[in-house]
Amino acid sequence: METESTLLTGLNNKQLEAVTLPQQSALILAGAGSGKTRVLTARIAWLIQTGQVSPTGLLAVTFTNKAAKEMLTRITASLPINTRGMWVGTFHGLCNRLLRAHHREAGLPASFQILDISDQLSVIKRLMKLMNVDDEKFPPKQVQNFINGCKDEGLRAHAVEAYDPHSTKMREIFDEYDKQCQRDGVADFAELLLRCYELLERDTNIRGHYQSRFKYILVDEFQDTNRLQYLWLKLLAGEDNCMFAVGDDDQSIYGFRGARVGNMRDFEKDFKVQNVVKLEENYRSHSNILDAANAIISHNNNRLGKNLWTSAGAGEPVRVYDAYNDTDEAQFIVDEIKMLHCEGTSLGEIALLYRSNAQSRILEQALFNANLPYRVYGGLRFFERAEIKHALAYMRLIANANDDTALLRVINFPTRGIGARSLEQLQEVARAENCSIWQAAINKVGNGKLGAKGIEGFVALIRQMVDNAYGISLRELTELAITMSGLVAHYENDKEGEDRIENLKELVTAAVSFTNRDFGNHNNVDGETEQDLLTQFLSHASLEAGEHQADVGREALQLMTVHASKGLEFKAVFISGLEEGLCPHEQSLFENAGLEEERRLMYVAVTRARQRLYLSHAQSRMLHGKVRYGIPSRFLDEIPEELLKRLNSKPVARSGSNRDYSELPAMMSKQQSSNQKSAMPWKIGQQVAHTKFGNGVIVSYEGNANDMRVQVNFGREGLKWLALEFAKLTPI
Repeated sequence: METESTLLTGLNNKQLEAVTLPQQSALILAGAGSGKTRVLTARIAWLIQTGQVSPTGLLAVTFTNKAAKEMLTRITASLPINTRGMWVGTFHGLCNRLLRAHHREAGLPASFQILDISDQLSVIKRLMKLMNVDDEKFPPKQVQNFINGCKDEGLRAHAVEAYDPHSTKMREIFDEYDKQCQRDGVADFAELLLRCYELLERDTNIRGHYQSRFKYILVDEFQDTNRLQYLWLKLLAGEDNCMFAVGDDDQSIYGFRGARVGNMRDFEKDFKVQNVVKLEENYRSHSNILDAANAIISHNNNRLGKNLWTSAGAGEPVRVYDAYNDTDEAQFIVDEIKMLHCEGTSLGEIALLYRSNAQSRILEQALFNANLPYRVYGGLRFFERAEIKHALAYMRLIANANDDTALLRVINFPTRGIGARSLEQLQEVARAENCSIWQAAINKVGNGKLGAKGIEGFVALIRQMVDNAYGISLRELTELAITMSGLVAHYENDKEGEDRIENLKELVTAAVSFTNRDFGNHNNVDGETEQDLLTQFLSHASLEAGEHQADVGREALQLMTVHASKGLEFKAVFISGLEEGLCPHEQSLFENAGLEEERRLMYVAVTRARQRLYLSHAQSRMLHGKVRYGIPSRFLDEIPEELLKRLNSKPVARSGSNRDYSELPAMMSKQQSSNQKSAMPWKIGQQVAHTKFGNGVIVSYEGNANDMRVQVNFGREGLKWLALEFAKLTPI
């Protein structure tokens, strides 16, 4: 009993209630900073210590290996037991363990291998080649997302509904992919959970064995579970076992990955939950910060409902800065960080949050110029991101086609069917003839000896890009590079490609900013050409990518998206870009329940701060190379004025005169429609003329607004994709 008392020491009343609940299913609604990990591990230790279950008689599910290891470490510190045989791990890890034990019943070889994301994509590409599937109509990445999405919903190919020839073909590829994996004896990540679920569903003996064994099932971050994960948990729990679900519906921010916040309400109903314990005492933040978070999230509907509080006192007011433009906003943030640092706050205790990765560029530039070391948490700095490096490589080839490093980076990206052997042969020719790889390709194309059509197509593409780049501005050249290269079209087919496209468009903004720059000796001078400007911009990008990254172990400011910040906390937090269309993101205004998830994102961002919180927005911002005039985010209006300290603006009149945001979606939709219409003045079937390729007929188009491309059949020259903005087509 002395050990039991020690286990419970320091728990507040609600935590104690949750840890010592009787044998029944329960939902623990754990607010941000309320000690949920401690409650979860104390519950496990208490159940074992009081003899209600053996260490191997319970199952604990987490979402990350890091969380699972932390849980096991805390249990070991609480109890003198060996945790090696305990079933504590991630969904995928536990399913893998179960399938290894029952591989025959699951229809898998004993030594089945697990495909990671890149291996899975390679299998899909090989299969599509064998099936003679056009990878332009059915991009492999899109097929991969389709397959994984179906599996996450618990669907096999035969259960997927097909509406048209395209969905029928996708279903066919899915079916063949499953057969190929079965022949190879491999399983992808999504397959682990689906195969395990199917095994438990059809085999009553195995299901009964695990239901009898795991009398207690505990789940962390329950709000992040998807449909199949919830069904898998229901199967394991059966009718009699106890489910202890810990989560926070207000922090459900992974809907784009398939997470269903509705699982928490379904759990209450399906498991006849009588106990919903709310952990509302926060041990992280001062009450002004918590009150701001509570006020924001209260505008969401269908919440399970809780209200964070603390005994730590009111603390400082939430600071709001109304910036003239994005440059002013970035400079304000830098100045405040310097002041905080001088007052004794370490840089590692300061976080700078933003809604999307593309917003980091101008912030990074300001930090770079101020000589403030920083790290991008959970990601790469702007100029180090793969899509930016790809775009810059195409721009380097426009500046100098003999740049072998740039050429090798993008000669087969986006993929154009150039194999490793073809590249080796090309490099061998370059070495033998003592010339660049580009020149070797030119010579082979000229001699008609080139075997790979992909290389010939790449040569034609770069030549066309160079021709179209003549005499245009740096901004236009950057737009040309990201569209004509096919990078935008490639990422449009990626499930998470929206962020990469935003980054590519932000590169256009970087080009405009550089053109209008005032970087000491780099000012424009008489006689400076666009080619000079391109060379300087590429040098600038290389310098920003290669310098000022904080060394490992060195104190550094933390930059990250709001998504990446979940689970972290900082002494001071800056949330930038709080404008309608950025936060909340404009796409959320057109999606079912999208705005509510954006509000949960804001709630997560605010509750990262312990002592000081800054909220900033800009009246104008350079986006995609154009100035955009912003409306302050509705989330700012949702915070009571008495909690705020407006640093450079007057309080907003609140009584009956709040901004009306209801017409914004219609306005944005109208603007998008207008952009689409103005960007596509041609019709499919229309005859056009091109200065280089001659006469042709438009057969297709893709994209929208400034990144639209048209496909033209030029007869002898064949089908060509042309960036509409630079194609210089004339009607016949």
